[in-house]
Amino acid sequence: MKLQFLHKKGRGRRHDGEENEQADAPGYSPLKKEKTDLPGFIVKKRKAIEKAFLLAVLVSAVTAPFVEVNYDLTEYLPDTVQSRQGLNIMEDTFGYPGTARVMIRDVTLFEAKAYKDRLEKVDGVDQILWLDTGTNVFSGDGFIDYTSIDEYYKDNCAVMDVTFVEGDTSKRTSGAIDEMKKITGDKGYYVGMAVQNKSVAENLEKEMQMILTIGVIMIFLVLCVTTNSWIEPFLYLLVMGVAVIINKGTNIFLGEISFLTDSVSAVLQLAVSMDYSIFLIHAFTRYKKAGMDQMDALRAAIDEALNSIFASSLTTIVGFIVLVFMKFSIGFDMGIVLAKGIVCSLLTVVLFMPAMILRMAGWMEKTAHGPFLPEFDRLSRGIFRIRYAVLIIVALIALPAYTAQGMNSYMYGNDAVGAGEGTEVYADEQEIDKVFGRSNMMMALVPSGDNVKEREFAEAVSDLPYTKSVTSLSQTLPEGVPESFLPESITGLLHDESGWSRILIYVRSKGESEKAFRYSDEIQAIMKEYYPEESYLVGATPSTQDIKTTITADYSRVNTLSLIGVFVVVMFSFHSVIIPIIAMIPIEVAIFINMAVPYIKGETMIFMGYIIVSSIQLGATVDYAILTTNNYIACRKTMEKREAAVETLKRSIPAILTSGSILTIVGYILYHVSSIAAIGDMGHLIGRGAVLSMLLVCTLMPALLVLGDRILMNNELEMFRQFLKKRRERRQQKGKELLARVKGTDREEDSHEE
Repeated sequence: MKLQFLHKKGRGRRHDGEENEQADAPGYSPLKKEKTDLPGFIVKKRKAIEKAFLLAVLVSAVTAPFVEVNYDLTEYLPDTVQSRQGLNIMEDTFGYPGTARVMIRDVTLFEAKAYKDRLEKVDGVDQILWLDTGTNVFSGDGFIDYTSIDEYYKDNCAVMDVTFVEGDTSKRTSGAIDEMKKITGDKGYYVGMAVQNKSVAENLEKEMQMILTIGVIMIFLVLCVTTNSWIEPFLYLLVMGVAVIINKGTNIFLGEISFLTDSVSAVLQLAVSMDYSIFLIHAFTRYKKAGMDQMDALRAAIDEALNSIFASSLTTIVGFIVLVFMKFSIGFDMGIVLAKGIVCSLLTVVLFMPAMILRMAGWMEKTAHGPFLPEFDRLSRGIFRIRYAVLIIVALIALPAYTAQGMNSYMYGNDAVGAGEGTEVYADEQEIDKVFGRSNMMMALVPSGDNVKEREFAEAVSDLPYTKSVTSLSQTLPEGVPESFLPESITGLLHDESGWSRILIYVRSKGESEKAFRYSDEIQAIMKEYYPEESYLVGATPSTQDIKTTITADYSRVNTLSLIGVFVVVMFSFHSVIIPIIAMIPIEVAIFINMAVPYIKGETMIFMGYIIVSSIQLGATVDYAILTTNNYIACRKTMEKREAAVETLKRSIPAILTSGSILTIVGYILYHVSSIAAIGDMGHLIGRGAVLSMLLVCTLMPALLVLGDRILMNNELEMFRQFLKKRRERRQQKGKELLARVKGTDREEDSHEE
């Protein structure tokens, strides 16, 4: 379980599932103390609440499929950046066509031409760019210079660049790709954003079902080990399942969410908020053992949960909600959905779960069993003995880890979230690149009307050593021939009556690489020479450059806000400035180590996962440190420092293991099952981060707590106020003494005068 504490005069009161002395006292009833009427209302109206949640689940199950899922990261760019402005103009004038690249193996030039003609007739295909625009493929071999066409035909393989009528994620585009694959059969290999988005969407749907299934089974097994009744895991999963469905259904109010959010929100919500239901059950069981009847025990447990669970969830909500302050608005998308998921879990546990507890209370008693987890006494004492060694090791590791995590290599754009190894798209891409190398399309948007200037610009770009081809209306239109002589299918693609021309530029590079960024910068520099005022370069590479600039600036903002937010929540919870610092140290070090591992292993990270997981790890695992701190304060009231630290570990380790193992399992399931690079990387970071957070909280916190014992047991704010009070009293005393001396001097002078 995560944070389980109540506020009481500036310090946490013990609340870790153990029976406290007050609850064990004969005749004790927490209902006699002052509290709200909400617990009684919840119990009394439980049947109406059941019906309301059942209705909410049904409505959410109906609305969830209507939530649109976006696979294009460029949609989240702010309108202030160059590529987004260009995309807006292009979408308004030309639309934003999907693109793909197809290679056909083991064909002659004549056969390739026949394939091209068939593919171009497929509904949804706008045009296909191939060598036949400048080469007569029906000429004899002696009349064709094969070295001049090796960009499009080589080793009996033909490669063609496809432009679709609609966008990459359009159903019409997806259908066109399916039809094209039927035509080419085993000879065809397909890559490009349209193909990648289609693959991601199809794989994601299958993989998420598998991830949820495996996740539920693994979480069920963890709960079976850590609970004391065989029926409790079913109850927990039922309640959390209701919360997950409601959260997914209420996404309809957002209209559209990113595929990253859609894929990880359910499993993260399940992993992070499972503790709330566990805590309510433990409180209910404890009050029943204290001799209370079922109804009173439930009311008391709800009353306890209203403070404990809400306090626990605040750090998690803060960790998620700060993502909305990202200018790259996928953060807003993910932050709202994840924070909303925690709120849904809270409401479900507090309102709906009590009714389920009453329905299953008898079954829980019948299926009760002894604890499977050990007491952790020897482990706790062993950890305490090596506490200072751990402190020294962590101190030595922290700075290098912090430095290393800032030296990672990152990917930022749509290429970073594409299909990974093992997918058909990845395999096809390797085959095409092996024969023809990379091909990356950019589009220049320039003012129309000056064909001479447009031709000069197109020729200047064509002369660049890395340019494969440039297609513009000025080049397509013979000199002196009016535009009306060309078919609208060509002119409409490259020229619009609103005053814009579109120039298609293909370069030899990946969509995201240092070379691609340099090529993009050079092409934009040439474009600005010819069109210094209004001109835009759009495509995967320019968009990725703007994503990189935007999201890099977001990191410092989000990281700072998450630290401040969690610090403030913990500070007000404990009425202490020092406790948040102690609690956050092991989690921050765990984050540094987690993010430093890819640098040490020489791996390339996805920056979006880096920034998002940093916030998630802080918000979701800082509760482990807070719970440990709270237990230590409770133990110190009756024990010396050494025994209090050992007892704290004994109480905290089972709760930390339960929560942390669930988060770890969910993360590694995402990592091993998902073929989507961004999701897999996020899962890896989440799983490894949870392990590191558990390890550092359990090993580092004892040393920090013992070293800060005096401050922990004496409210430093009150100590400071007392210090100021005593200082003020000393000043007042000195003032009185000075005044007395002055008066005494005056009396002596008066007596001398007399």
